[in-house]
Amino acid sequence: MPKVEVWEKKVAWVVSVSLAVIVIMTASLTLSGSPLFDEYILLAVVIAIFPSAVLDYIDYRWKKSVDEHLPDLFQSIVQAQESGIALPKAIEDASKRRYGALTVELKKMASQMSWGMSFEETLRSFTERVDSGGRVERIFEPLGRFVESTLMAKRERRAQTRPYVAIVYVAFSVFLFTIIMLFKTFFIQMGELSVIELALLPSEETRRLYFHMSFLQALFGGLVAGKMGEGTMSAGLKHSVILLVVGYLSLKFLM
Repeated sequence: MPKVEVWEKKVAWVVSVSLAVIVIMTASLTLSGSPLFDEYILLAVVIAIFPSAVLDYIDYRWKKSVDEHLPDLFQSIVQAQESGIALPKAIEDASKRRYGALTVELKKMASQMSWGMSFEETLRSFTERVDSGGRVERIFEPLGRFVESTLMAKRERRAQTRPYVAIVYVAFSVFLFTIIMLFKTFFIQMGELSVIELALLPSEETRRLYFHMSFLQALFGGLVAGKMGEGTMSAGLKHSVILLVVGYLSLKFLM
């Protein structure tokens, strides 16, 4: 997957939020007071966060690919150095091999050096793009070991936190099941009794209340899942989108 630049994320946020605001304004002018207004609010939220969620996932996959191939790259450079090959030549040779997302960055380095840029400047540019590095070949071997140990720690952390992410989905599913069954078996049946009907909310108001509750549960539950699973709130946007869509479809067709 390609690297996602910071400016691309900013543009995605600006465009998606602008579209979401347009949807909300349109709904406010044409559907104010209507049950459809809530659905348009949900649509606006999905529009606002979906592009950023996709870009964040693409960027996560790119960084993951880089991290996974860094130890192999460093090991290859160390072996080339031990064979007496100059460091710039070792980088050029490495650019002809397959190192996942790093291959593109290595080819950029080789091109920059062929244009006359110094090796130090090329390596500095490389480290700025992939957030790793050092300046000379002496650090490659220990850095490779450090990256490998860091990756192991990340894998262990993901394995340990994966059940907590699943708990968020299970809890949301239980929540949906509970409110749907409660609505169908209690509010509908009790609403048929004229005496109790006066003490209960109208069924349409109850449905809207549950819709709002599921909306908040899905949005913030997804963010919590991202924070626990991958360490950042932005990683939870994709979970929020999934839970929002599942919650909407469940309440729309089952309640």
